[in-house]
Amino acid sequence: MPQLDVEALRARFPALSLEQEGRPMAFFDGPGGTQVTDTVIEAVSRYYREANANHGGPFLTSERSDAMLDEAHAALADLLNAASPSEIKFGANMTTLTMHVARSILATLAPGDEIVVTGLDHEANVGPWRSAAADRGVTVRTVGIRSDDVTLDVEALDAILHGRPRLVAFGWASNAVGTINPVAELVRRAHEAGSLTYVDAVHAAPHLPIDVQAIGTDFLACSVYKFFGPHVGVLYGRAEILDALPTYKLRPAGDRFETGTLNHEGIAGALAAVEYIAEVGERYGASFEAAFPGMTGRRLHAHAGMAAIRAWELELFERLLAGLEAIPGARIWGITDRARFAERTPTAAVTFADITHEAVSTALGARGIATWWGNFYAVGVTERLGLEPEGVLRIGLTHYNTTAEVDRLLEELRSIVPGAR
Repeated sequence: MPQLDVEALRARFPALSLEQEGRPMAFFDGPGGTQVTDTVIEAVSRYYREANANHGGPFLTSERSDAMLDEAHAALADLLNAASPSEIKFGANMTTLTMHVARSILATLAPGDEIVVTGLDHEANVGPWRSAAADRGVTVRTVGIRSDDVTLDVEALDAILHGRPRLVAFGWASNAVGTINPVAELVRRAHEAGSLTYVDAVHAAPHLPIDVQAIGTDFLACSVYKFFGPHVGVLYGRAEILDALPTYKLRPAGDRFETGTLNHEGIAGALAAVEYIAEVGERYGASFEAAFPGMTGRRLHAHAGMAAIRAWELELFERLLAGLEAIPGARIWGITDRARFAERTPTAAVTFADITHEAVSTALGARGIATWWGNFYAVGVTERLGLEPEGVLRIGLTHYNTTAEVDRLLEELRSIVPGAR
């Protein structure tokens, strides 16, 4: 298996050459948004230079713009393995798209109906459902988490499913602690109970292949800026479900869920981001292709590319985890058993005994190392773990991180955390 040529791929990300006080910056802030490739930057710029126009005009720039939009829908369908580009909808971000869809779905429900959310999720897959449910008199049930390994309490979900809720909303992966849910199994159980499913894949999309047909979900949402592209949101909806929903749009609008003029330049960058992932697959993903039978072309390359990315990230994460475990007073929240790495992303949530996470993140930032601290809108997780209001220090690896960067981060932590030397 050809390992990723990380240095060659890093050369594709102009921001990775940034320096702070003479030292290169190291970006471990990927869960909040990744850096973008040279081709993404060029695609956005090229759109402005050569195709900047509104939709549906009988002239060159509008025709070019519409062609790009069609290709971008096809590219995201490839990345997610949707059955048709028409099942892909672009919007401002995952949160806004979810608020829109929640309003449509809840319009089909009646007072006394139930929907289910989880305590492991980002608020973007909780708040929109609670708000829409309150408007309709619909009951919201919440599935808890297991605090020992910060995983979803699947047994509690089973008990709730006996009440036959109308919708179950859950995440593919936790943006706070990196836990990966057994999404295909959760979808199967929800469907057996007669429920629709809505999957938040924002944190999963940068780290693993996504196949909406394989897991069978009715909806899935993600954000392109989390996988090397611009600030654009993406919604997948199964065609027959989308077609049956009421919608809230202007009368002349052609699409029932893409409201108003889209962020065309951002969508041009989204197309380029998928092309980059497919290029990674072409160069480094041949040994993973057998895992995606029936796929060809860009669809196959994109999935193999994500598999290659995941293999490198987990190798890097093992190095990070070993270093964190050696720091006195450090606690890593979530799955740390190496045999269970298939159940997590390369995102570490850490707390320290004798120094605040804000102080650690701030000190790292002053030394050119980007991390986040807080709850990252996954407030249900930090509340359940008793970590509010401070939350955790979050260290997020991406495929453009290196072993040298991980070692540098660990060395700086040892100099910052009291007693770590």
